Amino acid sequence: MNTLRTAMLLAAMTALFMGVGYLIGGSGGMIIALLIAAAMNLFSYWNADKMVLSMNRAVEVDERNAPEYYAIVQSLARQAGLPMPKTYLIDNPQPNAFATGRNPQNAAVAATTGLLQQLSHEEVAAVMAHELAHVQHRDTLTMTIVATLAGAISMLGNFAFFFGGNRDNNNSFGIIGVLVAMIVAPFAAMIVQMAVSRTREYEADRRGAEICGQPLWLASALDKIARGAERIRNPDAERNPATAHLFIINPLSGERMDSLFSTHPSTDNRIAALQAMARDIASAAAQRQAPIPRQADGQRPSGPWERAAEQPEQSTEPARPRSNPWGRNPTGPKGRWS
Repeated sequence: MNTLRTAMLLAAMTALFMGVGYLIGGSGGMIIALLIAAAMNLFSYWNADKMVLSMNRAVEVDERNAPEYYAIVQSLARQAGLPMPKTYLIDNPQPNAFATGRNPQNAAVAATTGLLQQLSHEEVAAVMAHELAHVQHRDTLTMTIVATLAGAISMLGNFAFFFGGNRDNNNSFGIIGVLVAMIVAPFAAMIVQMAVSRTREYEADRRGAEICGQPLWLASALDKIARGAERIRNPDAERNPATAHLFIINPLSGERMDSLFSTHPSTDNRIAALQAMARDIASAAAQRQAPIPRQADGQRPSGPWERAAEQPEQSTEPARPRSNPWGRNPTGPKGRWS
């Protein structure tokens, strides 16, 4: 199903790219756009993850220079049954994270130094579990390629102002076509990004909570990241807005509100869904620990109730992250980030 969905999205983006080419250069422009789109699809499949990491100036880390952060990702990957992804750190004070890669065997996860500085150990674990959920669902390939093509479509729309609308390009739409290419095409690309991102965040939240075992850890992390993104600007993301939907929370300063044009669902709605998930888990645990019924003579019946009675009592209160911030990035590379 994921393969079919990816193919459909890539076909839609390619068709949009060709449409922009036709509006700019007529039939010749459409053919050129088709060739460019085909080359970009092939290039993006193999290199889009490297481009996204480079755009955000991510640095690969390991157990030697980021032992605690690396250990969190390693433990969660093992819990999820995934290969260990490459682990990156971004020198950026805004708390945020994303995942990329064409498949689980070639995946990468990245977190900002702001995430490690402002969140607790449990909250960081929940965020990275969310990113590993994207890897497990193979969202990363689709989201990364769409980011690349959306950026190219937006750029092509800008080129329309300079190269479109003349009489020699076999363009029957004239200035109208140029205006459509300049305005509508980037907007349509954004709509496709929204279709990719908004529906997948809820599912990644749910699976991430399952991987780390505590929905409220992720709920707390989302609240902190959203408030941090409101206060702290992310210059790299602002320069490359087509990659915004990759992040767990929208990193752009102008798109924080939940609206028709947001690349992410409402943070409050995501938190509410995680809180409901935590209540369901607590309710199920309470039912498993219900009082053992007794027979008329006061004796407990034999069978599964006896096995239940042997289990130690456990609290049904959902676990919340401890308030133990890590301080000045003890898990980051030594040197200027220490």
